[in-house]
Amino acid sequence: MFIVIIIFIVGYLAIVFEHPLKLDKTVPALIMAVLCWTVIAIGHFPLIDHHGQSAGMDSTLLHHIGKIAEIVLFLIGAMTIVELVDLHEGFSPITRAIKTKKKSKLLWIVSILSFFFSAVLDNLTTTIVMISLLRKLVPDQKERWFYASIVVIAANAGGAWSPIGDVTTTMLWIGKNVTTVPLVIFLFIPSLVCLLVPVLIISRNKSFRGEIQTSEKETNEESTHKYSSKASLIMLVAGVCGLLFVPVFKTVTHLPPYMGMMFSLGIVWLISEYIQPDEKFKTNHISSAKSALSRIDTSSILFFLGILLGVGALESLGQLSAFASVMNLALPAETNFLPGVTGTDVVILLLGFGSAIIDNVPLVAAAMGMYSLADFATDSKIWHFLAYSAGTGGSMLIIGSAAGVAAMGMEKIDFVWYLKNIAWIALIGFLAGAAVFFLLHPVFETMLGVKEAVHHLQNSGGAKPH
Repeated sequence: MFIVIIIFIVGYLAIVFEHPLKLDKTVPALIMAVLCWTVIAIGHFPLIDHHGQSAGMDSTLLHHIGKIAEIVLFLIGAMTIVELVDLHEGFSPITRAIKTKKKSKLLWIVSILSFFFSAVLDNLTTTIVMISLLRKLVPDQKERWFYASIVVIAANAGGAWSPIGDVTTTMLWIGKNVTTVPLVIFLFIPSLVCLLVPVLIISRNKSFRGEIQTSEKETNEESTHKYSSKASLIMLVAGVCGLLFVPVFKTVTHLPPYMGMMFSLGIVWLISEYIQPDEKFKTNHISSAKSALSRIDTSSILFFLGILLGVGALESLGQLSAFASVMNLALPAETNFLPGVTGTDVVILLLGFGSAIIDNVPLVAAAMGMYSLADFATDSKIWHFLAYSAGTGGSMLIIGSAAGVAAMGMEKIDFVWYLKNIAWIALIGFLAGAAVFFLLHPVFETMLGVKEAVHHLQNSGGAKPH
């Protein structure tokens, strides 16, 4: 059994050090996952299901594959919708609407746009879109590093309070650990504080005084648009409405989220077939859905598959529940370290710091294996804080999130520069948002009646206290 743990740790380290190794993290994730399950099959190790009962290899694998497939299908649909909008220049109306040259004002506009875009588009896509926008607005690369860094913080904060804004939040939503309305209510203000504090601090930097200097050539330069403003706007509205429709569809039909996403993809795809380019751009196949499908980040999808299968192997062997028991002994859930802050909350806070170094997807997957719905009911404080902590903690290092890695690659942001200039600001924002979460959670809990519902489950033996 220990050999499975060793394989997982070695694979995990290869993922963490993907940049020094110059190896795509998908490679060790897939190899690690298959090796873990191969050793389990050859060694005939006893497996347990999500109810803690003995289970067979086939049923266990089918269970994990089924849960992972829900996430993968959801991500494929969301990514394709965003790519369809981008191929039809759906984001161009937004870029053309920003006219300001004042540095501080642009900082606030970019921050707020990134925060709300991320809740709909996801943090990675938002970062790519906003940095593409910044390249047109801020010609100086060193100045752009500050803006790009705030985009990373804003995108991660915005993704934490939306069920479709971050892969980890989507995992919790699909796993029925959280529901849409309570997630938004409990996390919107903490996530906003997590952004506003860094923006307030960084806006006092001398780099944001005055106006952005642009050359006459750049000022007069006009981009060649393949589509009319009307067509671009139609695709933007269709894409955003399609993504926002998914939580509504789930609430009304009670079908899994990926069903709503597939329906939205079908509608947006249908609309894209009838959006024709201008006469200057007649090769319509470039903007087709097939082209959009070829542009989605397949490598990331395969990474999620590999890492979730690997975590599933440890969960089925009972190792995650054993680790949770050790953590509970070290940091007892019954102990209040601060008013309203229990040992379990401290564990989740540490996972937030860990997400700055290690990818937050496996961290959340591990936490979901350590603390199940049998221990903590849907919409318990632990799940909301996990969504916040894992979603925003990655901003403390440029390599701590998919958004940060994307910004680093696009703008060649130096790791040490980010560590010296941005990391401490992101840390203050993270802790400020966490503090607000603990202050407001009891208030919202009482308002929504969640506390009474959780206590009812506890009294009936359905969940442990949180």
